[in-house]
Amino acid sequence: MIPLYHDFSGARVLVFGGGPVGARKARRFAREADVVAVSPTFVDRFERPALAAVERIRAAPDPEDAADWVGRIEPALVVAATDDDALNRAADEAARNHGALVNRADQSGGRDVDSVVVPATVRDDPVSVAISTGGESPALARYLRQQIEAEIDEAGAMAELSGQLRADLKAAGYPPADRRAAVRSVVQSSSVWKALHTGTPNPEKEAERVMAAEHDDMEGTSR
Repeated sequence: MIPLYHDFSGARVLVFGGGPVGARKARRFAREADVVAVSPTFVDRFERPALAAVERIRAAPDPEDAADWVGRIEPALVVAATDDDALNRAADEAARNHGALVNRADQSGGRDVDSVVVPATVRDDPVSVAISTGGESPALARYLRQQIEAEIDEAGAMAELSGQLRADLKAAGYPPADRRAAVRSVVQSSSVWKALHTGTPNPEKEAERVMAAEHDDMEGTSR
């Protein structure tokens, strides 16, 4: 499988299952998508604020009903997260026939075409890092996520700072090679990272100092 990011803004996601797994999946996609969860019962986790926007429909669909539900909701993605293997298989088939992606929460390892694996994700907006074991070991994915969380602290702030610097340099007419070198020097600078963590010195001023030093070094090399 090849990892990709998919924008679910304005899309619908249909979750079959009201248990802990269904709640976890619904919460993940509710960050962007309009999520509809179908189940005869829902665990208390669905009452949490993060799932407030999830539409819950109390129903007990049979495998024969899966296609009707998919046709009614018209989702971009179907999540099969019930403890009924026949219903999960029917939801899988209905999603494919509809042209939707499908996530089988009851499967691990090899996946069919149109299947997706929902990775463990570390976020420091706008930066996100996805970790996947191909569905083989969710426990390992969670462990790696915990390790990476500490490593990317303030990565979001660095992304915003370096993105603004890149835009400013482009507007000022700096050549692409010079822009890349300047931004790279900021991203790799321990002093800029420290400034982002502590606020002292001012991160923008420290970045400007680092870029000026990089510019001086480049000019010295070219002489």
